[in-house]
Amino acid sequence: MNPTTETRKVLRGGEWLISETRPFDMFIPEDYNEEQQMVKDMCASFLDTEVLPVIDRIDKLELGLMPSLIRKAGDQGLLGISIPEGLGGLGKDFITSTLVSEALGGGFSFSVAVSAHTGIGSLPILYFGTEAQKQKYIPKLASGEWKGSYGLTEPNSGSDALGAKTTAKLSADGKYYILNGQKCWITNGGFADIYTVFAKIDGDKFSAFIIERGFEGFTQGPEEHKMGIKGSSTVQLYFQDCKVPAENLLGEIGKGHIIAFNILNIGRLKLCAATVGGAKRATATSIQYAVTREQFKTSISNFGAIKNKIAEMAIRIWVAESALYRAAKFIDDKENELMAAGKPFHEAVLGAAEEYAIECAMLKVFGSEALDFVVDEGVQIHGGNGFSDEYIISKAYRDSRINRIYEGTNEINRLLTVDMVLKRAVKGRLDVMSAAMAVSKELMSVPDFGNGEDSPFAAERKAIQNFKKAILMIAGAAVQKFMTKLDQEQEIVMHIADMAIETYHAESALLRAMKLADQRGEAACQYELDMARTYLYDAADHLNKFGKDAINAFGGGDEQRMMLLGLKRFTKVDSFNSKEAKRRIANKLIAEDKYPL
Repeated sequence: MNPTTETRKVLRGGEWLISETRPFDMFIPEDYNEEQQMVKDMCASFLDTEVLPVIDRIDKLELGLMPSLIRKAGDQGLLGISIPEGLGGLGKDFITSTLVSEALGGGFSFSVAVSAHTGIGSLPILYFGTEAQKQKYIPKLASGEWKGSYGLTEPNSGSDALGAKTTAKLSADGKYYILNGQKCWITNGGFADIYTVFAKIDGDKFSAFIIERGFEGFTQGPEEHKMGIKGSSTVQLYFQDCKVPAENLLGEIGKGHIIAFNILNIGRLKLCAATVGGAKRATATSIQYAVTREQFKTSISNFGAIKNKIAEMAIRIWVAESALYRAAKFIDDKENELMAAGKPFHEAVLGAAEEYAIECAMLKVFGSEALDFVVDEGVQIHGGNGFSDEYIISKAYRDSRINRIYEGTNEINRLLTVDMVLKRAVKGRLDVMSAAMAVSKELMSVPDFGNGEDSPFAAERKAIQNFKKAILMIAGAAVQKFMTKLDQEQEIVMHIADMAIETYHAESALLRAMKLADQRGEAACQYELDMARTYLYDAADHLNKFGKDAINAFGGGDEQRMMLLGLKRFTKVDSFNSKEAKRRIANKLIAEDKYPL
């Protein structure tokens, strides 16, 4: 059947682990339509003309500068991409809103401020507000006239958000909630007009409130001095008998956790998008430096060691981007499906994001760690100059570090990845255990070392299938061993999560390359195939190490030996000259003097 006429198959969240995805089911960046490319170019132009020329002033927290830039972005429609037209936005699809997050991701502290404003600063009201609340606040947030912020974290409750101590009590006349407490690490807190703040009504009903600057009893602390993102306003918020009108309760009493956790799913994917955008610009900066920097009478870009670094940076970006838009398409399709079934806009968006919460958690981990790798190698390429504030790569290095902490630490997201898969298995949403049992039976059979077919990419597809078997084998054995106490074995859980993250991203990269090869022919896709094959080749070794560490942590006797043999079988890949592939990748980027945005 022709792929252009065959019905797309939409997998459920986490189902990629037990099913195959067809290449033409993928959305890839090469599929951008004309409007999407125009929007992306407009974002890049905004950074180049409005943000980067004043980046040093931003870092000095020049009074009024960041709010004015946010307003300018609003004037160009960049803040209301995903907001319905009836509320002052552009009403674009989820993929378009994702590419805006990516394209603005290279703006350092400005990117943080805009992400907070358009995400946690606006979406809680858009998705959970009453019609009156949405009409009052959303149009002004979409235009940038009002700036948004979000207050969840407290000095003694970070990852344990529900441990918050801020309280709310309804006044005797029923007109106000009286808030008392403190919030910390509040992005945009120094200049925001609107804050979504969480507190416990009567000390135990975790709920959300819309608070306006100027409310009686609401004050803020001074700007925090941070290691990075210095231009991002970060303050503490204080509530001392703060009077919040009763109509500013957001959502239902005692249901604040639904708001907090559902918004995080979208935030994690959008953070991955921003890290991809930041990594592209940092890589471009490093390539341009390497080309112009001479040592031993030649450009350092001619050295194999530098080419290896450039290629490794590019591979991580390309792989992260492949996985990002794969998941964005999942969410976009699910959102459309739910709306077609009669769900209102906000329920469709949140339902789609919840369906792919597993993928969002994995993207957040991979994207943030890919950016950290890119900026670290970027500093190394710059040598001693990379340690100087005069070179922008040093700023990229400092600003990157926060991404592994907020939107849930990477440790939390690794644990959540496995936890969500297992919970869905228990509820019957994912038939993981049947797949795991099938792998156990396969271990007892004579291994088939053939590819099973001679079709294009048969070896690579077989490798991905085997990676999944390795995950299922180890996860299934760990569940049998520890049952409900598996969550107490965090080291093992994180090894399994790392195997899943590697596999999802390796598969995404391969599917992108396969789709392009089908469209253009393999000969025209050498660069993309080098990217996918190099990553898959390296992923096999990574999975082997993660798997061995997990098996050795709980296995023993014949079971341990059998699993180790199975792991060796499932992580075996064909020999591959990654040095030459990386040189081809680097040579292409060096010739273009950039990483393409």
